[in-house]
Amino acid sequence: MSLNRRDFIKKSGLAALGVAAATTACVRPENAREKFSEQRTQRFNMHGYAAPAIETVRVGFIGVGNRGSGAVARVNALEGVEIKAICDLEESAIDRTLNRLRQRGGELPQVEKYHGSEDVWKELCDRDDIDLVIISTPWHLHAPQCVYAMNSGKHVATEIPAARTIDECWQLVEASERNRKHCFQMTNVCYSFFEMVTLNMARSGFLGEIVHGDGAYIHQLIGSNFNKNGYHNMWRLRENYSRNGNLYPHHGLGTIAQIMDINHGDRLDYMVSVSSNDFMMQKRAAELAEEDSFFKEFTGKSYRGNMNTSIIRTEMGRTIMLQHDVTSPRPYSRIHQISGTKAIARAYPVRQIANSYGGWFSDAQFAKIEQEYTPEITRRAGEMARQVGGHGGMDSLLMWRLIDCLRNGIPLDMNVYDAATWSAVIPISEHSVANEGIPIDFPDFTAGAWRSNKPGMDIQLEKGGTTKFAIRS
Repeated sequence: MSLNRRDFIKKSGLAALGVAAATTACVRPENAREKFSEQRTQRFNMHGYAAPAIETVRVGFIGVGNRGSGAVARVNALEGVEIKAICDLEESAIDRTLNRLRQRGGELPQVEKYHGSEDVWKELCDRDDIDLVIISTPWHLHAPQCVYAMNSGKHVATEIPAARTIDECWQLVEASERNRKHCFQMTNVCYSFFEMVTLNMARSGFLGEIVHGDGAYIHQLIGSNFNKNGYHNMWRLRENYSRNGNLYPHHGLGTIAQIMDINHGDRLDYMVSVSSNDFMMQKRAAELAEEDSFFKEFTGKSYRGNMNTSIIRTEMGRTIMLQHDVTSPRPYSRIHQISGTKAIARAYPVRQIANSYGGWFSDAQFAKIEQEYTPEITRRAGEMARQVGGHGGMDSLLMWRLIDCLRNGIPLDMNVYDAATWSAVIPISEHSVANEGIPIDFPDFTAGAWRSNKPGMDIQLEKGGTTKFAIRS
Protein backbone atom coordinates (compact mmCIF):
# COMPACT_ATOMS: atom_id res chain seq x y z
CA MET A 1 0.00 0.00 0.00
CA SER A 2 2.96 2.31 -0.57
CA LEU A 3 1.89 3.95 -3.83
CA ASN A 4 -0.21 7.08 -3.49
CA ARG A 5 -1.63 9.34 -6.16
CA ARG A 6 1.22 11.85 -6.18
CA ASP A 7 3.84 9.09 -6.31
CA PHE A 8 1.98 7.45 -9.18
CA ILE A 9 1.90 10.66 -11.22
CA LYS A 10 5.60 11.21 -10.65
CA LYS A 11 6.66 7.64 -11.37
CA SER A 12 4.50 7.29 -14.47
CA GLY A 13 5.69 10.56 -15.99
CA LEU A 14 2.17 11.97 -16.16
CA ALA A 15 3.30 15.08 -14.30
CA ALA A 16 5.56 15.98 -17.21
CA LEU A 17 2.96 15.14 -19.87
CA GLY A 18 0.18 17.04 -18.10
CA VAL A 19 -3.14 15.83 -16.78
CA ALA A 20 -4.94 16.72 -20.02
CA ALA A 21 -2.74 14.40 -22.03
CA ALA A 22 -3.32 11.59 -19.60
CA THR A 23 -7.06 12.16 -19.74
CA THR A 24 -7.10 12.22 -23.53
CA ALA A 25 -5.40 8.84 -23.63
CA CYS A 26 -8.33 7.36 -21.68
CA VAL A 27 -6.05 4.68 -20.30
CA ARG A 28 -5.89 3.95 -16.59
CA PRO A 29 -2.76 1.89 -15.92
CA GLU A 30 -3.43 -1.13 -13.73
CA ASN A 31 -1.01 0.01 -11.05
CA ALA A 32 -3.09 3.15 -10.53
CA ARG A 33 -5.43 0.90 -8.54
CA GLU A 34 -4.18 -0.34 -5.22
CA LYS A 35 -4.89 -3.72 -3.69
CA PHE A 36 -5.17 -4.55 -0.01
CA SER A 37 -4.49 -8.26 -0.28
CA GLU A 38 -4.00 -11.03 -2.78
CA GLN A 39 -6.56 -13.70 -3.53
CA ARG A 40 -6.74 -16.64 -1.14
CA THR A 41 -7.96 -20.18 -1.71
CA GLN A 42 -11.47 -20.97 -0.56
CA ARG A 43 -11.61 -23.77 2.02
CA PHE A 44 -15.36 -24.31 1.71
CA ASN A 45 -18.10 -22.27 0.06
CA MET A 46 -20.36 -20.92 2.79
CA HIS A 47 -22.75 -19.37 0.26
CA GLY A 48 -25.78 -21.63 0.12
CA TYR A 49 -24.49 -23.75 3.00
CA ALA A 50 -27.23 -25.38 5.06
CA ALA A 51 -25.96 -26.27 8.52
CA PRO A 52 -27.66 -29.15 10.35
CA ALA A 53 -31.09 -28.19 11.64
CA ILE A 54 -31.42 -27.21 15.31
CA GLU A 55 -34.87 -27.90 16.77
CA THR A 56 -34.33 -25.55 19.74
CA VAL A 57 -31.70 -22.88 19.15
CA ARG A 58 -29.75 -22.26 22.34
CA VAL A 59 -28.56 -18.66 22.42
CA GLY A 60 -25.92 -16.66 24.29
CA PHE A 61 -25.68 -12.87 24.16
CA ILE A 62 -22.51 -10.79 24.41
CA GLY A 63 -23.26 -7.13 25.07
CA VAL A 64 -26.67 -5.90 26.21
CA GLY A 65 -26.33 -2.14 25.96
CA ASN A 66 -28.05 0.06 23.38
CA ARG A 67 -28.69 -2.72 20.84
CA GLY A 68 -28.18 -5.96 22.72
CA SER A 69 -30.95 -5.47 25.26
CA GLY A 70 -33.54 -5.16 22.51
CA ALA A 71 -32.13 -8.22 20.75
CA VAL A 72 -32.72 -10.31 23.87
CA ALA A 73 -36.37 -9.24 23.95
CA ARG A 74 -36.86 -10.02 20.26
CA VAL A 75 -35.30 -13.47 20.53
CA ASN A 76 -37.37 -14.23 23.60
CA ALA A 77 -40.51 -13.45 21.57
CA LEU A 78 -39.82 -16.43 19.27
CA GLU A 79 -40.66 -20.08 19.67
CA GLY A 80 -37.93 -22.66 19.34
CA VAL A 81 -35.26 -20.72 21.22
CA GLU A 82 -33.72 -20.98 24.66
CA ILE A 83 -31.65 -18.13 26.07
CA LYS A 84 -28.86 -19.79 28.04
CA ALA A 85 -26.47 -16.99 28.98
CA ILE A 86 -26.00 -13.22 28.85
CA CYS A 87 -22.66 -11.44 29.10
CA ASP A 88 -21.86 -7.78 29.65
CA LEU A 89 -19.03 -5.90 31.27
CA GLU A 90 -21.55 -4.48 33.77
CA GLU A 91 -23.90 -6.76 35.70
CA SER A 92 -26.38 -3.88 35.94
CA ALA A 93 -26.85 -3.99 32.16
CA ILE A 94 -27.80 -7.67 32.36
CA ASP A 95 -30.22 -7.00 35.21
CA ARG A 96 -31.86 -4.14 33.28
CA THR A 97 -32.32 -6.46 30.30
CA LEU A 98 -33.97 -9.15 32.42
CA ASN A 99 -36.17 -6.58 34.14
CA ARG A 100 -37.28 -5.38 30.72
CA LEU A 101 -38.51 -8.89 29.95
CA ARG A 102 -40.15 -9.16 33.36
CA GLN A 103 -42.08 -5.92 32.86
CA ARG A 104 -43.46 -7.18 29.55
CA GLY A 105 -44.79 -10.26 31.22
CA GLY A 106 -44.56 -13.82 30.05
CA GLU A 107 -41.94 -16.46 30.74
CA LEU A 108 -38.61 -15.15 32.01
CA PRO A 109 -35.63 -17.20 30.78
CA GLN A 110 -33.33 -18.75 33.38
CA VAL A 111 -29.96 -17.51 32.26
CA GLU A 112 -26.43 -17.56 33.57
CA LYS A 113 -24.80 -14.15 33.84
CA TYR A 114 -21.23 -13.35 32.82
CA HIS A 115 -19.74 -9.99 33.78
CA GLY A 116 -16.94 -8.12 35.50
CA SER A 117 -13.88 -8.64 33.27
CA GLU A 118 -12.82 -7.78 29.72
CA ASP A 119 -12.45 -11.42 28.62
CA VAL A 120 -15.34 -13.04 30.46
CA TRP A 121 -17.23 -13.34 27.17
CA LYS A 122 -14.87 -16.19 26.22
CA GLU A 123 -16.36 -18.29 29.01
CA LEU A 124 -19.78 -17.91 27.41
CA CYS A 125 -18.39 -18.98 24.02
CA ASP A 126 -16.69 -22.02 25.58
CA ARG A 127 -19.98 -23.47 26.84
CA ASP A 128 -21.12 -26.66 25.15
CA ASP A 129 -24.82 -25.87 25.43
CA ILE A 130 -24.95 -22.84 23.10
CA ASP A 131 -25.62 -22.98 19.34
CA LEU A 132 -25.73 -19.28 18.49
CA VAL A 133 -23.82 -16.32 19.92
CA ILE A 134 -25.34 -12.87 19.30
CA ILE A 135 -22.83 -10.01 19.58
CA SER A 136 -23.79 -6.39 20.29
CA THR A 137 -20.57 -4.90 21.63
CA PRO A 138 -18.43 -1.91 20.51
CA TRP A 139 -17.27 -2.21 16.91
CA HIS A 140 -13.65 -3.10 17.61
CA LEU A 141 -14.73 -6.26 19.45
CA HIS A 142 -17.02 -7.70 16.77
CA ALA A 143 -14.47 -9.55 14.64
CA PRO A 144 -12.39 -10.99 17.52
CA GLN A 145 -15.51 -12.22 19.28
CA CYS A 146 -16.98 -13.68 16.09
CA VAL A 147 -13.78 -15.56 15.29
CA TYR A 148 -13.43 -16.92 18.83
CA ALA A 149 -17.06 -18.04 18.91
CA MET A 150 -16.84 -19.80 15.53
CA ASN A 151 -13.61 -21.49 16.59
CA SER A 152 -15.54 -22.64 19.67
CA GLY A 153 -18.12 -24.32 17.45
CA LYS A 154 -20.84 -21.65 17.53
CA HIS A 155 -22.79 -19.86 14.82
CA VAL A 156 -22.53 -16.10 15.27
CA ALA A 157 -24.73 -13.10 14.54
CA THR A 158 -23.10 -9.72 15.00
CA GLU A 159 -24.18 -6.13 14.91
CA ILE A 160 -22.61 -4.06 12.16
CA PRO A 161 -19.85 -3.67 11.18
CA ALA A 162 -18.65 -7.26 11.40
CA ALA A 163 -15.06 -6.08 10.88
CA ARG A 164 -13.04 -2.86 10.78
CA THR A 165 -9.95 -3.94 8.80
CA ILE A 166 -9.28 -6.08 5.75
CA ASP A 167 -7.33 -8.55 7.88
CA GLU A 168 -10.34 -8.92 10.16
CA CYS A 169 -12.57 -9.52 7.14
CA TRP A 170 -10.32 -12.38 6.06
CA GLN A 171 -10.24 -13.76 9.60
CA LEU A 172 -14.04 -13.97 9.55
CA VAL A 173 -14.06 -15.73 6.19
CA GLU A 174 -11.42 -18.25 7.17
CA ALA A 175 -13.02 -19.03 10.56
CA SER A 176 -16.45 -19.50 8.99
CA GLU A 177 -15.15 -21.74 6.20
CA ARG A 178 -12.84 -23.75 8.48
CA ASN A 179 -15.50 -24.43 11.10
CA ARG A 180 -18.48 -24.44 8.75
CA LYS A 181 -20.27 -22.06 11.08
CA HIS A 182 -22.47 -19.20 9.97
CA CYS A 183 -21.30 -15.62 10.40
CA PHE A 184 -24.41 -13.48 10.03
CA GLN A 185 -24.11 -9.71 10.02
CA MET A 186 -27.33 -8.24 11.40
CA THR A 187 -27.96 -5.69 8.66
CA ASN A 188 -31.53 -5.00 9.68
CA VAL A 189 -32.24 -2.64 6.75
CA CYS A 190 -32.18 -5.65 4.43
CA TYR A 191 -35.45 -6.60 6.15
CA SER A 192 -37.01 -3.16 5.84
CA PHE A 193 -40.37 -3.63 4.18
CA PHE A 194 -39.93 -1.21 1.28
CA GLU A 195 -36.33 -2.25 0.62
CA MET A 196 -37.58 -5.81 0.22
CA VAL A 197 -40.26 -4.57 -2.18
CA THR A 198 -37.54 -3.03 -4.35
CA LEU A 199 -35.51 -6.25 -4.16
CA ASN A 200 -38.55 -8.19 -5.35
CA MET A 201 -39.17 -5.65 -8.12
CA ALA A 202 -35.59 -6.04 -9.30
CA ARG A 203 -35.69 -9.83 -9.27
CA SER A 204 -39.03 -9.86 -11.06
CA GLY A 205 -37.67 -7.69 -13.88
CA PHE A 206 -39.88 -4.67 -13.15
CA LEU A 207 -36.87 -2.34 -12.99
CA GLY A 208 -35.14 -3.85 -16.02
CA GLU A 209 -31.35 -4.16 -15.96
CA ILE A 210 -29.99 -2.56 -12.79
CA VAL A 211 -27.65 0.30 -13.64
CA HIS A 212 -27.00 2.22 -10.43
CA GLY A 213 -27.86 2.43 -6.75
CA ASP A 214 -27.68 5.25 -4.21
CA GLY A 215 -27.45 4.54 -0.50
CA ALA A 216 -26.49 6.38 2.65
CA TYR A 217 -26.39 6.59 6.39
CA ILE A 218 -27.37 10.20 7.07
CA HIS A 219 -28.32 10.43 10.74
CA GLN A 220 -27.76 13.36 13.09
CA LEU A 221 -25.90 11.65 15.96
CA ILE A 222 -23.61 14.39 17.20
CA GLY A 223 -25.58 14.63 20.45
CA SER A 224 -25.46 10.87 21.02
CA ASN A 225 -21.76 10.62 20.21
CA PHE A 226 -20.91 13.38 22.71
CA ASN A 227 -23.24 12.01 25.41
CA LYS A 228 -20.93 10.89 28.20
CA ASN A 229 -23.66 8.64 29.57
CA GLY A 230 -24.31 7.01 26.20
CA TYR A 231 -21.78 4.66 24.64
CA HIS A 232 -19.47 2.89 27.10
CA ASN A 233 -16.18 4.77 27.50
CA MET A 234 -17.25 7.04 24.63
CA TRP A 235 -16.25 4.32 22.19
CA ARG A 236 -18.28 5.61 19.27
CA LEU A 237 -16.89 9.12 19.59
CA ARG A 238 -13.39 7.64 19.63
CA GLU A 239 -14.14 5.90 16.33
CA ASN A 240 -14.98 9.30 14.86
CA TYR A 241 -11.60 10.86 15.57
CA SER A 242 -9.43 7.83 14.89
CA ARG A 243 -10.73 7.08 11.40
CA ASN A 244 -11.69 9.14 8.33
CA GLY A 245 -13.92 7.45 5.79
CA ASN A 246 -17.31 5.78 5.52
CA LEU A 247 -17.56 4.24 8.98
CA TYR A 248 -21.07 2.79 8.63
CA PRO A 249 -21.85 1.77 5.04
CA HIS A 250 -24.12 -1.21 5.63
CA HIS A 251 -27.51 0.51 5.88
CA GLY A 252 -27.04 2.11 2.49
CA LEU A 253 -25.23 -0.77 0.81
CA GLY A 254 -27.01 -3.89 2.06
CA THR A 255 -30.14 -4.06 -0.09
CA ILE A 256 -28.34 -2.52 -3.07
CA ALA A 257 -25.80 -5.33 -2.88
CA GLN A 258 -28.61 -7.89 -2.75
CA ILE A 259 -30.34 -6.26 -5.73
CA MET A 260 -27.10 -6.27 -7.74
CA ASP A 261 -26.37 -9.90 -6.77
CA ILE A 262 -23.06 -8.98 -5.16
CA ASN A 263 -21.11 -12.16 -4.31
CA HIS A 264 -23.59 -14.19 -6.34
CA GLY A 265 -23.46 -13.03 -9.96
CA ASP A 266 -21.49 -9.81 -9.56
CA ARG A 267 -18.87 -8.44 -7.18
CA LEU A 268 -17.59 -5.09 -5.94
CA ASP A 269 -14.57 -4.25 -8.11
CA TYR A 270 -13.08 -0.96 -6.89
CA MET A 271 -13.97 2.20 -5.00
CA VAL A 272 -12.96 5.85 -4.73
CA SER A 273 -13.78 7.87 -1.63
CA VAL A 274 -13.51 11.50 -0.55
CA SER A 275 -14.41 13.30 2.67
CA SER A 276 -15.18 16.89 3.51
CA ASN A 277 -13.33 18.63 6.30
CA ASP A 278 -14.70 18.46 9.82
CA PHE A 279 -16.74 21.61 10.35
CA MET A 280 -18.62 20.49 13.45
CA MET A 281 -17.13 17.84 15.74
CA GLN A 282 -13.95 19.61 16.85
CA LYS A 283 -15.99 22.74 17.49
CA ARG A 284 -18.52 20.78 19.55
CA ALA A 285 -15.77 19.14 21.61
CA ALA A 286 -14.29 22.56 22.40
CA GLU A 287 -17.68 23.96 23.40
CA LEU A 288 -18.37 21.08 25.76
CA ALA A 289 -14.88 21.21 27.24
CA GLU A 290 -15.48 24.80 28.33
CA GLU A 291 -18.44 23.60 30.40
CA ASP A 292 -17.15 20.20 31.53
CA SER A 293 -13.50 19.16 31.90
CA PHE A 294 -14.51 15.60 31.01
CA PHE A 295 -14.48 16.61 27.35
CA LYS A 296 -10.97 18.08 27.31
CA GLU A 297 -9.69 14.65 26.27
CA PHE A 298 -11.68 14.97 23.05
CA THR A 299 -10.36 18.37 21.97
CA GLY A 300 -7.44 18.77 19.60
CA LYS A 301 -8.36 15.57 17.76
CA SER A 302 -8.43 15.07 14.00
CA TYR A 303 -12.08 14.23 13.57
CA ARG A 304 -13.31 12.54 10.41
CA GLY A 305 -14.86 14.63 7.67
CA ASN A 306 -18.52 15.39 8.28
CA MET A 307 -19.57 14.06 4.86
CA ASN A 308 -18.00 11.09 3.12
CA THR A 309 -18.96 10.16 -0.44
CA SER A 310 -17.81 6.89 -1.95
CA ILE A 311 -18.32 5.59 -5.49
CA ILE A 312 -18.12 1.86 -6.25
CA ARG A 313 -17.96 0.12 -9.62
CA THR A 314 -18.90 -3.54 -9.86
CA GLU A 315 -17.32 -6.21 -12.02
CA MET A 316 -20.40 -6.19 -14.28
CA GLY A 317 -20.22 -2.41 -14.78
CA ARG A 318 -22.86 -1.17 -12.34
CA THR A 319 -22.18 1.75 -10.00
CA ILE A 320 -23.08 2.56 -6.40
CA MET A 321 -22.91 5.87 -4.55
CA LEU A 322 -22.68 5.71 -0.75
CA GLN A 323 -22.72 8.63 1.69
CA HIS A 324 -22.00 8.81 5.40
CA ASP A 325 -22.87 11.83 7.54
CA VAL A 326 -23.75 11.61 11.24
CA THR A 327 -23.14 15.22 12.19
CA SER A 328 -24.93 17.59 9.83
CA PRO A 329 -28.47 18.76 10.66
CA ARG A 330 -29.96 16.79 7.78
CA PRO A 331 -33.13 14.70 8.10
CA TYR A 332 -32.52 10.97 8.47
CA SER A 333 -32.06 9.25 5.13
CA ARG A 334 -30.74 6.03 3.65
CA ILE A 335 -31.53 7.49 0.20
CA HIS A 336 -32.14 3.97 -1.19
CA GLN A 337 -32.57 4.77 -4.84
CA ILE A 338 -32.39 2.00 -7.42
CA SER A 339 -32.08 2.90 -11.12
CA GLY A 340 -32.86 0.36 -13.82
CA THR A 341 -33.35 0.49 -17.57
CA LYS A 342 -37.14 0.26 -17.21
CA ALA A 343 -37.97 1.99 -13.93
CA ILE A 344 -36.62 3.58 -10.77
CA ALA A 345 -37.60 3.28 -7.11
CA ARG A 346 -36.55 5.37 -4.14
CA ALA A 347 -37.41 5.63 -0.48
CA TYR A 348 -36.31 9.08 0.66
CA PRO A 349 -37.54 11.73 1.17
CA VAL A 350 -40.71 9.90 0.13
CA ARG A 351 -41.23 6.46 -1.35
CA GLN A 352 -41.71 6.74 -5.10
CA ILE A 353 -41.60 4.64 -8.25
CA ALA A 354 -41.15 6.01 -11.77
CA ASN A 355 -41.32 4.43 -15.20
CA SER A 356 -38.69 4.53 -17.92
CA TYR A 357 -39.95 7.94 -19.09
CA GLY A 358 -39.13 9.50 -15.72
CA GLY A 359 -42.71 10.14 -14.64
CA TRP A 360 -43.53 9.39 -11.01
CA PHE A 361 -46.50 7.08 -10.53
CA SER A 362 -49.55 8.41 -8.72
CA ASP A 363 -50.25 7.41 -5.13
CA ALA A 364 -52.83 4.88 -6.30
CA GLN A 365 -50.45 3.37 -8.85
CA PHE A 366 -47.67 3.24 -6.25
CA ALA A 367 -49.89 1.46 -3.73
CA LYS A 368 -50.90 -1.12 -6.33
CA ILE A 369 -47.29 -1.83 -7.34
CA GLU A 370 -46.13 -1.98 -3.71
CA GLN A 371 -48.84 -4.49 -2.89
CA GLU A 372 -48.04 -6.60 -5.95
CA TYR A 373 -44.32 -6.80 -5.13
CA THR A 374 -44.58 -7.24 -1.36
CA PRO A 375 -42.67 -10.52 -0.88
CA GLU A 376 -43.84 -13.61 0.92
CA ILE A 377 -41.58 -13.03 3.94
CA THR A 378 -43.48 -9.82 4.72
CA ARG A 379 -46.87 -11.39 4.12
CA ARG A 380 -45.98 -14.32 6.38
CA ALA A 381 -44.32 -12.59 9.31
CA GLY A 382 -44.39 -8.83 8.74
CA GLU A 383 -47.38 -7.94 10.91
CA MET A 384 -46.16 -9.90 13.91
CA ALA A 385 -42.70 -8.37 13.46
CA ARG A 386 -44.26 -4.91 13.62
CA GLN A 387 -45.96 -5.84 16.89
CA VAL A 388 -42.76 -7.07 18.48
CA GLY A 389 -41.04 -3.93 17.18
CA GLY A 390 -37.54 -2.67 16.53
CA HIS A 391 -37.15 0.00 13.83
CA GLY A 392 -40.70 -0.51 12.65
CA GLY A 393 -40.42 -4.30 12.76
CA MET A 394 -37.37 -4.93 10.60
CA ASP A 395 -35.25 -5.87 13.65
CA SER A 396 -37.78 -8.52 14.64
CA LEU A 397 -38.19 -9.79 11.08
CA LEU A 398 -34.41 -10.22 10.83
CA MET A 399 -34.29 -12.19 14.08
CA TRP A 400 -37.29 -14.31 13.09
CA ARG A 401 -35.67 -15.21 9.79
CA LEU A 402 -32.29 -16.00 11.39
CA ILE A 403 -33.82 -18.37 13.94
CA ASP A 404 -36.10 -19.92 11.32
CA CYS A 405 -33.16 -20.71 9.05
CA LEU A 406 -31.22 -22.35 11.87
CA ARG A 407 -34.23 -24.38 13.01
CA ASN A 408 -35.00 -25.59 9.50
CA GLY A 409 -31.39 -26.23 8.46
CA ILE A 410 -31.51 -23.89 5.45
CA PRO A 411 -28.95 -21.33 4.20
CA LEU A 412 -28.99 -17.92 5.83
CA ASP A 413 -30.07 -14.92 3.77
CA MET A 414 -26.67 -13.28 4.34
CA ASN A 415 -23.39 -15.05 4.93
CA VAL A 416 -19.78 -14.36 5.86
CA TYR A 417 -18.89 -13.10 2.36
CA ASP A 418 -21.55 -10.40 2.66
CA ALA A 419 -20.29 -9.50 6.13
CA ALA A 420 -16.70 -9.21 4.88
CA THR A 421 -17.46 -7.40 1.62
CA TRP A 422 -19.80 -4.80 3.09
CA SER A 423 -17.46 -4.19 6.04
CA ALA A 424 -14.47 -3.82 3.71
CA VAL A 425 -15.93 -0.49 2.54
CA ILE A 426 -14.70 1.01 5.83
CA PRO A 427 -10.93 0.44 5.48
CA ILE A 428 -11.00 0.88 1.71
CA SER A 429 -12.73 4.24 2.05
CA GLU A 430 -10.20 5.29 4.69
CA HIS A 431 -7.25 4.54 2.44
CA SER A 432 -8.81 6.19 -0.58
CA VAL A 433 -9.59 9.34 1.43
CA ALA A 434 -6.03 9.45 2.75
CA ASN A 435 -4.70 9.24 -0.82
CA GLU A 436 -6.84 11.88 -2.54
CA GLY A 437 -9.49 9.53 -3.82
CA ILE A 438 -7.24 6.94 -5.46
CA PRO A 439 -9.17 3.84 -6.66
CA ILE A 440 -8.81 0.85 -4.33
CA ASP A 441 -9.62 -2.72 -5.36
CA PHE A 442 -11.95 -4.89 -3.30
CA PRO A 443 -10.66 -8.30 -2.28
CA ASP A 444 -12.75 -11.16 -3.64
CA PHE A 445 -13.69 -12.91 -0.42
CA THR A 446 -15.51 -15.63 -2.40
CA ALA A 447 -12.32 -16.65 -4.25
CA GLY A 448 -14.13 -16.52 -7.58
CA ALA A 449 -17.22 -18.42 -6.42
CA TRP A 450 -19.35 -15.31 -7.03
CA ARG A 451 -19.51 -16.31 -10.69
CA SER A 452 -21.50 -19.48 -9.94
CA ASN A 453 -23.16 -18.72 -6.57
CA LYS A 454 -26.94 -18.61 -6.73
CA PRO A 455 -28.83 -15.44 -5.65
CA GLY A 456 -29.01 -14.83 -1.92
CA MET A 457 -31.76 -13.69 0.47
CA ASP A 458 -34.83 -15.86 0.00
CA ILE A 459 -37.55 -13.22 0.39
CA GLN A 460 -40.12 -15.56 -1.18
CA LEU A 461 -39.56 -18.20 1.50
CA GLU A 462 -39.00 -21.08 -0.88
CA LYS A 463 -37.92 -22.96 2.24
CA GLY A 464 -38.61 -22.40 5.90
CA GLY A 465 -41.00 -19.84 7.32
CA THR A 466 -42.34 -22.25 9.93
CA THR A 467 -41.19 -20.55 13.13
CA LYS A 468 -43.87 -18.65 15.00
CA PHE A 469 -43.79 -15.55 17.15
CA ALA A 470 -44.56 -16.82 20.62
CA ILE A 471 -44.77 -13.26 22.06
CA ARG A 472 -43.34 -14.49 25.32
CA SER A 473 -42.14 -11.02 26.24
